[in-house]
Amino acid sequence: MDHKDKLAAVENYITAFEQADIEIIRTLYADDAVVEDPVGSEPHVGIDAILGFYKNALDSGAKLSLTGAPRGAGNAVAFPFECRLGEMSIQIIDVFEFDDAGKIKNMRAYWGPENMKA
Repeated sequence: MDHKDKLAAVENYITAFEQADIEIIRTLYADDAVVEDPVGSEPHVGIDAILGFYKNALDSGAKLSLTGAPRGAGNAVAFPFECRLGEMSIQIIDVFEFDDAGKIKNMRAYWGPENMKA
């Protein structure tokens, strides 16, 4: 997978939150993908569970903005960003792993209480 394709996936992910558009999320993920957000929590397995998870996030009004450049290697990209929910912000690093079709097959979000500010 080209680095430009990985960057496009990150940009589309940010746009999905900006526009509160669940259909963008649907186009990014493989049907059998797994989302672990945050790492260590119960994973969301399969597109229906993933869309339910993201629908809640989009409905909450969460907005994302990159805080650094995405880094790609192999079939993966990692990127730092800030999630804003009203007065609260969370500093997060997401890692997307892609399948051969260029869809996200695994997403892991790295953040914890120490990354939250009110």
